[in-house]
Amino acid sequence: MSAEQANLEASDVAAPPEQPKQLPFPPVTKQHILNCSYHNWHPRYRTITPKARLVPLPEAFLSYLREDGIVLPPEENDNPDWSDADSGIFSGADNEGDDAAADYDPSTHWRETHEAIEAVIEELGGKVAPKLNWSAPKDATWIAATNSMECRTPNDIYLLLKSSDFVTHDLQHALDDTEDGDSKAESSEIAYHLVLRKWIVLNPSVEFRCFVRDRKLIAICQRDLNHFDFLFKMEDKLRQTIQDLFDLKLRDTFPDANFTFDVYIPPPHDKVWLVDFNPWALRTDPLLFSWMELLTMEVPSPSNVQDASKEDPEEGGDDDEEDVIELWQPEFRLVRRDDPEAYGFATPQYSAHKLPRDVVDASRGGEGMMREFAEQWKEAQRMAEQQANEDSEDD
Repeated sequence: MSAEQANLEASDVAAPPEQPKQLPFPPVTKQHILNCSYHNWHPRYRTITPKARLVPLPEAFLSYLREDGIVLPPEENDNPDWSDADSGIFSGADNEGDDAAADYDPSTHWRETHEAIEAVIEELGGKVAPKLNWSAPKDATWIAATNSMECRTPNDIYLLLKSSDFVTHDLQHALDDTEDGDSKAESSEIAYHLVLRKWIVLNPSVEFRCFVRDRKLIAICQRDLNHFDFLFKMEDKLRQTIQDLFDLKLRDTFPDANFTFDVYIPPPHDKVWLVDFNPWALRTDPLLFSWMELLTMEVPSPSNVQDASKEDPEEGGDDDEEDVIELWQPEFRLVRRDDPEAYGFATPQYSAHKLPRDVVDASRGGEGMMREFAEQWKEAQRMAEQQANEDSEDD
């Protein structure tokens, strides 16, 4: 063997397998994103979703959401003492000395929408949770009096929507990274809706995200990244309950072959509520999986599964193939006690979108508390600068 041949063989053995430069997602189209919009799928699955009403949003209301600052329509129970004139958050009752500010009502340009929202809140029992086409303002609950998405007035809703980065993404970047259009130009074509769901306190331990590839349910996992020991005893029942919902209601009716959906299974854990759809795209959080796992996971082909299910046992068939299909089931991944994710409770969810706790606590204390916090911050900065100068002189 020549030296050249030896080198070639050695290089063949030592060379690591070539890794893909990017995740092998199928092309994400504008229609795929629109199919996951609440107003597009809700009419089809209304009977298996929590009670909700949709309010179409005119361009004037969308412009209000996009505006800087937070100006709320006046309410009969407005209390000017709750507002901080320097915070950028105020209602029409603020600044009573300024007639223009006191009389300003942003809802005059979308009064019918405001009244429709009031009517829906009353219809749904006085408490609702808001959501736009794709996203709920979960990242903005720090600004709400309830520290949750529970809203009792239209102003509660506006405050959450205008404070949320998730909602801003829906308004400005919903069609980003799609292959068939200019996302900024076409975002104006989206039929935006405000989704108001009847307020209920959800148990996060029984919320699950489900992954569908080629119309096959391939994986399920918790949405809440904490350990819940009781889930392991119910794993088979939960998997089968979700599988039944998918087979009967979703597999052949959702427009796309690849998608994810979220479900809620409250006690006694025998009925599944459909909560949301998410696109089969990098923007969707795979939670306890990685997208590489989901994209490359080996599963039976959809055609084999369908043929096996329809085959008459009396007519025979490929027994070995049928046994394999019956044994295969979607992977159900839960947070185990010793998993790093089991300690996720130490970091508040959406913490990247929140203000420091000191700022939030101060804002709840009114203008005096905010002023005191500002003075303490200035004093801390002054002392830090003084210490730095002293250290520099010592050096």
